[in-house]
Amino acid sequence: MDQLFPFLGQWTWWVAAGVFLLLELMAPGVFFIWLAIAAAATGLADNVFGLPWQAELLIFAALSVVSVFAGRKLYRGPNAEPDDNPYLNRRQLSYVGQSFTLREPIVDGHGKLAIEDTIWEIEGPDLAAGARVTITAVKGMRLVVASA
Repeated sequence: MDQLFPFLGQWTWWVAAGVFLLLELMAPGVFFIWLAIAAAATGLADNVFGLPWQAELLIFAALSVVSVFAGRKLYRGPNAEPDDNPYLNRRQLSYVGQSFTLREPIVDGHGKLAIEDTIWEIEGPDLAAGARVTITAVKGMRLVVASA
């Protein structure tokens, strides 16, 4: 890359890696870090082997693809399901299939159900207080119940 950026000399790929790291700090998500890794590896290969600029660009392109895919596999992102607790931050889904006793009646298809330390809004058939209900589904933050 000395031919394209003569003022940087052997530091071209290291500067590119630094720019990618700065972009990573400014942009949301995790993407530019993998390009920074590819640029640093290309800089290392250039310093060791003294590659022509065409080979450097090809190596950077290949390492970018490899590092992005490896990074995606390594870091699954914020929407990934945790393996040890699949209902983390979606506790209401863990109640589906369980039965509880109503403390308050269900009137006009709507009511409330106390589970542990939380009061949940529920919908289902009109039932009197003390009736057993089974949670059958979840609609947003509302539990759908049926008579047990």
